[in-house]
Amino acid sequence: MRRDDRAPKPDAPVYEGAERLQKVLAAAGVGSRRACEDLIFRRRVTVNGRVAQLGDKADPARDVIHVDGERLQADVRLVYVAMNKPRGVVTTMADEKGRTELADFIGARLEQRVYHVGRLDADSEGLLLLTNDGTLAHKLMHPSYEVLKTYLAEVAGPIPRNLGKRLTAGVDLEDGPVKVDAFKVVGTLGKTAQVELTLHEGRKHIVRRLMAEVGHPVSRLIRTSIGPIKLGDLRTGRLRRLTNAEVAALFKAVGD
Repeated sequence: MRRDDRAPKPDAPVYEGAERLQKVLAAAGVGSRRACEDLIFRRRVTVNGRVAQLGDKADPARDVIHVDGERLQADVRLVYVAMNKPRGVVTTMADEKGRTELADFIGARLEQRVYHVGRLDADSEGLLLLTNDGTLAHKLMHPSYEVLKTYLAEVAGPIPRNLGKRLTAGVDLEDGPVKVDAFKVVGTLGKTAQVELTLHEGRKHIVRRLMAEVGHPVSRLIRTSIGPIKLGDLRTGRLRRLTNAEVAALFKAVGD
């Protein structure tokens, strides 16, 4: 006998902190409660893999909610922030040597305590992600998820034509081989060149060590993207909260 997809399904577990699903969606910025009710009615919302129904409840801290197939972070206690880290700032919240640190820029802008996702050395600048979502942060940093990062580097030139092939084929460093996922020359000025590198490696000083190994040491390094998140026109030293769509894209990048 053919199963009727419209037949009642077993009730999903309801946790102590559960609220009406449309209220959870509205609090997460999806839309008004009425608009969220319409999404649920049109079967565009799932909770823990189950198509939601009007009257369902959800716990934003425990349940996995998708809207139109995109993961929604409904727990309003979690924050996701992009920062354009300036050169000369160390990637730490408390530097024992008294150097300029991330906390000097965050200050009272965020009520929650956040942590940086990965690092940028003091001489490097550009995109840094800050969050209190430890699970997502771990996945973004873990090499097995292969989240791509793109850098704009100012290096010693001129750049030989075969450098891109050499970098994508792989270069041996003292702690093992590394290869880039993409490489291109952006521009040249005298004996200096600007190049763009994309790689999923996260080892310490990996771009600087890689370019030095192939004879083109880096004089300036800017990270321009982490997975789907772009630095864009975010000014140096400024922070901005990620949109719901950007957070969903980060979850998608790690397979959630």
